[in-house]
Amino acid sequence: MDYEIFDLGDVTLQSGVTLPNAFLAYKTYGTLNEKKDNVIVYPTAFGDQHDQNEWLIGNGMALDPREYFIIVPNLLGNGLSSSPSNTPQPFDRANFPKVTIYDNVTLQHRLVTEKFGIQKIALVVGWSMGGVQSFQWGASYPAMVERIAPFCGGAKTWPQTYVVLDGMKAALMAAVDFDSSKLNQLTSKDMRAVGRVYAGWGISQAFYREELYREIGYDSLEGFVSGVWENSFMRMDPHNVLAMLWTGQHADLSANPSYNGDFDKALQSIKAPAFIMPGSTDLFCIADENEYEAQLMPNAVFQPIESIWGHFAGRGINSADNKFIDDNLKRLLSLPKSG
Repeated sequence: MDYEIFDLGDVTLQSGVTLPNAFLAYKTYGTLNEKKDNVIVYPTAFGDQHDQNEWLIGNGMALDPREYFIIVPNLLGNGLSSSPSNTPQPFDRANFPKVTIYDNVTLQHRLVTEKFGIQKIALVVGWSMGGVQSFQWGASYPAMVERIAPFCGGAKTWPQTYVVLDGMKAALMAAVDFDSSKLNQLTSKDMRAVGRVYAGWGISQAFYREELYREIGYDSLEGFVSGVWENSFMRMDPHNVLAMLWTGQHADLSANPSYNGDFDKALQSIKAPAFIMPGSTDLFCIADENEYEAQLMPNAVFQPIESIWGHFAGRGINSADNKFIDDNLKRLLSLPKSG
């Protein structure tokens, strides 16, 4: 096991449900300094685990473990932290309670403060649903978070994103004839269709038109769709996926007692310097919506990743996009702290 477990005890979620013996899986890179001020928090995205964040961590990069103490907490529902697949009855599989982004960030805050005694975070960064969490960190703990850098992720789930996630959910529901009482019959084979649904959204029209999948070793469109999308989704547990889809569909940094649904106020409260990096051709985490969010934040810079890799401009696959993200993180980390 290349990660650690932080036991949270019995946790009462935003829904009011108490999840017994909850836990966060996390991995750290680098060493916490004496001042405990060299901290970067880098949450995982939908379906990802900590090792899928490692492309952005390394010597000479912005997230350099020789300089920073980098904490990668795993999203609840991802199979490593408390999830439908690893929680005993009565909260196993389809019975797992609804978990929000706010819940995730609140529990990550416990990890950072209780386990490590950290009071200042130099940067919270993340891709996709990791980006959503970085916005939430900035809004929930403005005095603690000195910079944020969400890429290919919004401060809330805008309607288009919701509909895309709903299409993925529908592919699973169709496997049980839309009968929620049969959800526990789902298996990983039922994830094949979910991968097909996502294939049209994960990357851009231009990527497909220019057959860029040939650059990563696929000689046909069908080979790429089955080899990448089907295979990656069929490795996921369907109940974990349903749990993460619910988390994603209901993301909103203002849906909590601090902001009572006032989205604009929540954005205005993020005083930390922020680099907002959407994919210019992202089809469901739209650059325009990130631009709106950035305009409301006092110290945000809107920096689209000019790429035809769509949402996957932030996935660590295309070297030009990787360099753009890393260069911007270096710039952000060189800026003075907020406040």
